[in-house]
Amino acid sequence: MGSSEERVVAVIMVGGPTKGTRFRPLSLNTPKPLFPLAGQPMVHHPISGCKRIPNLAQIYLVGFYEEREFALYVSSISSELRVPVRYLKEDKPHGSAGGLYNFRDLIMEDNPSHIVLLNCDVCCSFPLPEMLEAHIRYGGMGTILVIKVSAESASQFGELVADPVTNELLHYTEKPETFVSDLINCGVYIFTPDIFTAIQGVSTQRKERADLRRLSSFEALQSATRSLPKDFVRLDQDILSPLAGKKQLYTYETMGFWEQIKTPGMSLKCSALYLSDTSSPFPIFWQVGMVQRVPPLLIGPNVSISANARIGAGVRLISCIILDDVEIKAGGDYNAKLGITILGEAVAVEDEVVVVNSMSSPTRLSMLVFRRK
Repeated sequence: MGSSEERVVAVIMVGGPTKGTRFRPLSLNTPKPLFPLAGQPMVHHPISGCKRIPNLAQIYLVGFYEEREFALYVSSISSELRVPVRYLKEDKPHGSAGGLYNFRDLIMEDNPSHIVLLNCDVCCSFPLPEMLEAHIRYGGMGTILVIKVSAESASQFGELVADPVTNELLHYTEKPETFVSDLINCGVYIFTPDIFTAIQGVSTQRKERADLRRLSSFEALQSATRSLPKDFVRLDQDILSPLAGKKQLYTYETMGFWEQIKTPGMSLKCSALYLSDTSSPFPIFWQVGMVQRVPPLLIGPNVSISANARIGAGVRLISCIILDDVEIKAGGDYNAKLGITILGEAVAVEDEVVVVNSMSSPTRLSMLVFRRK
């Protein structure tokens, strides 16, 4: 590991209400980062991963949500983990790298040697201490967490080519039309503060190009619709792709689990992954990784039940996320076919009713049920 003086700051990008619309209706009332997975808010899992980093000075959450929506959670998690957590609201979209740059003065207040950057909607084992050791050993500006996936699914993500010996990033392309590699970007990064110089360079180049276009009104008219604001900088297209192959970026391959949490259905899979991760015991009212008979109930596998839930006799729960104050009345026959059901807070399921492949979408959503034969 590097010097004990090397302090680390973590930044978690949480998006906003106009982002993550594929996660609706679960995010209609509760901000997506606060939706519970394995009994804890989604953002709690990357925060807990960051907590394991040596010399961690501060965790920042950056997004477009109103500050009041995160105030209670930020206060409680700061006390629980004994590490300062602060929410920073962006005034406008700056892009994945521009958002980081926008708060550079705050981020650098603790004079960190390294900055961990994560996306909130990543479900991962978060091998951050090991990744940091590799990052320091590489001696580059940045290190990207990567994972091998099937060739069929690789094109849905940022694909990259790395040197098999040095792990240097040689080529990066975001969601290519043709197969490039089975190594993909996990949305977890560690940078030195030099990342701010790189982002500033992109902004400067963009401003210079805009100034040149003004020399020709015809060119300005043509380019106006496709040019980006100078302070809108994308991490993938504007930083990773141009710096690949220049001995500045490296990769660290995770052997743990990884998924993106983009849809309601994926929240179930990711909740199950966290429940099965024995290294992360989450304190919730009830969590079941395996099938357990709790007379008169049969619960599991992959069930989490929050406080104040009321479950009737004879109910069968399989791969469920049950939120606060949900009531499920008595049941009997639970041999339902494969499907996903989403029940809202104001919805009541009466005795002996089987709900399969249905969605009820009131103002607030309280339960997600996945039934398997």
